[in-house]
Amino acid sequence: MSLSSSTKLTLEEANRLATLPLKCIQNPLPYRDSLVISKREDLKMPQEHHPAFYGCFDWHSAVHGHWVLVYLLKHFPKLSNSEIIRKMLHENLTAENIKTEVKFFSLNPFSQNFERAYGWAWLLKLAEELYTWDDEDATIWYDNLLPLTNTIVQKYVNYLPKLSYPIRVGTHTNTAFALTFVWDYAQTLGLLELKNLIEARTKSYYFKDENAPISWEPSGYDFFSPCLEEADIMRRILPKAEFKLWFTKFLPDLLVQDTQILKPVKVSDRSDGHLVHLDGLNFSRAWCLFSIVKDFPEWGHLENLAEEHLNFSLPNIVDGDYMGEHWLATFALYALCCRS
Repeated sequence: MSLSSSTKLTLEEANRLATLPLKCIQNPLPYRDSLVISKREDLKMPQEHHPAFYGCFDWHSAVHGHWVLVYLLKHFPKLSNSEIIRKMLHENLTAENIKTEVKFFSLNPFSQNFERAYGWAWLLKLAEELYTWDDEDATIWYDNLLPLTNTIVQKYVNYLPKLSYPIRVGTHTNTAFALTFVWDYAQTLGLLELKNLIEARTKSYYFKDENAPISWEPSGYDFFSPCLEEADIMRRILPKAEFKLWFTKFLPDLLVQDTQILKPVKVSDRSDGHLVHLDGLNFSRAWCLFSIVKDFPEWGHLENLAEEHLNFSLPNIVDGDYMGEHWLATFALYALCCRS
């Protein structure tokens, strides 16, 4: 799969992307569960704990696999497998299944922070996608999902005031990435209190940052750039003039026209579930850079850099190895969304 710099996401490419989550959102095994076992009754198959989000190797991948299918159905009504996709979403996103998902967070005291904060963020992105879709099925799925959505929102409200320092890693617990999706959700639904909380915490974490060490990136199995994810949330919350000043101090080397500070990263073994993260890094770097250029076209060289990253990894998302295929479609699609 490949796209030139002038190509948009087409129906053909949408069909290809859809095949990946279709393979796994109802496939219970293999599955990596981060459940802490506190009593014998906790020893159950993942599908019993997570009847909605049990496929795609882990909970968060199942959640954003559903987002991929919802997004593609929404934007491509003539998607080849649309009837099958709707059937699967109806089977997974039932009110009863979501009730069980909500219970999971309260039945085991060691599971209160399950999927914090990456999985939580993708759950809100899925809810946002459903909320903004004028479709009868989408309304049903959104309403069914609402108890879990509200649970996750409350978890953020409880958690963020206690998080004194941001988590600046390139994997699931990255704070900046989570904040972007929570802010998007709050912005779309008009949740002013939640939006204000995100903006206040973001400023407290990042506003004074300067000369970010982006040349130190990546670590061995990052799928986020800590520096660019930070810029992505700051771009959302600061007025344009203020962000431009902040970004100039934060990543001055990236604003050099012929900068060589970022190059697409290579994966040495795509069957390794951690090493294949680096394909995701190429996509997430791309979505951050595309988004910056939309607001600041004078930094057009960053668009070329984003294209380079995007096209470097696009051929790899359908390579036939499950360790990448169960999640990379999401990252590729979100990069394409930010590019269009």
